[in-house]
Amino acid sequence: MPVRQPLSRDRVLEAAIRVADRGGVEAITMRRVAQELGVEAMSLYNHVPNKDAMLDGVVDAVFAAIELPKAGSAQWRDAIRGTACSARSVLARHSWALGLMDSRRNPGSATLRHHDAVLGVLREAGFSLPMAAHAVSLIDSYVGGFVLQEANLPVSVPADVEEVAGGILANLPADELPYLTEMIVDHALQPGYDYSSEFGFGLDLILDALEARRVSR
Repeated sequence: MPVRQPLSRDRVLEAAIRVADRGGVEAITMRRVAQELGVEAMSLYNHVPNKDAMLDGVVDAVFAAIELPKAGSAQWRDAIRGTACSARSVLARHSWALGLMDSRRNPGSATLRHHDAVLGVLREAGFSLPMAAHAVSLIDSYVGGFVLQEANLPVSVPADVEEVAGGILANLPADELPYLTEMIVDHALQPGYDYSSEFGFGLDLILDALEARRVSR
């Protein structure tokens, strides 16, 4: 018979994240997390005082999984791009966290380190304080919006595109909607098309625009 691991705050938060990955943030309750761990709900209170503390903890755990930009990086764009791509990857696995990350009033240490590191890269690259604030807001909004859009698309892998786009095309009046038809036939249905590549294109546009503002201030 396997030996049960002792409960800890980290184990409780890991279980809460698994529960949310399956059922969304509304599924996080003391009872369900206890069931996930195979313990009584009352035993959780030795590690998290209440549900709010658990939500604060899972948000901090998600931030902790995102790669921090390297302090003192010679190329601010590479540092910010790396963090943005890491955030997209982490949030794609935990898209339920999007609605929580900016709503908690008691940010944890990983959350604070993340924000400080991003701001540090921007400030050391020469961004003014207002421009650094604009950059953070813009990049966070882009990453979160892209993750949310991807999560709701009717395709999950490139192979799905042909089925979905082909179904739309079959009932599309090409003479009435020529540009949409063109987009599907000459772009989406072409070999190698992958919507996920749009993330890098959009991110580079944002970084280009921020660089132009940085050097022209």
